[in-house]
Amino acid sequence: MTIHQISVFVENKSGRLSEITGALAGADIDIRALSIADTTDFGILRLIVSDPDKALATLKAAGLTVSRTEVIAVCLEDKAGALHRVLEALNRADIAVEYAYAFLTRKSGSAYVILRVEDNAQAAGALKANGITLLQAGEVYGI
Repeated sequence: MTIHQISVFVENKSGRLSEITGALAGADIDIRALSIADTTDFGILRLIVSDPDKALATLKAAGLTVSRTEVIAVCLEDKAGALHRVLEALNRADIAVEYAYAFLTRKSGSAYVILRVEDNAQAAGALKANGITLLQAGEVYGI
């Protein structure tokens, strides 16, 4: 039901992002999705990768501040209103979305969205009750 997201604290300096992606590439870890939020001095890089455990170890070994967070992933039809349907299901269940980001898939006609909510199990139940497809870890890591 949940997948692991890797979050990396990134100094807002030239070349830092390249160091992170280089470390992952050197460990043969594919980046499936990413999101970065920044301020003047630092950013938080959120990653969905092919091997979260290996990515966590690799990035820690590179001296980075890194953590793992459980998030949920949903599969949407690639059509107007699909994301709204997901968010309305969560809203009706009184579940707040802390953040979300989408990514492309090789699967034609679908879009994937990563959601961070306070209670993954409650959110998963609300989404399933509304006919929304949740993705398993293996489906996301293997994209």
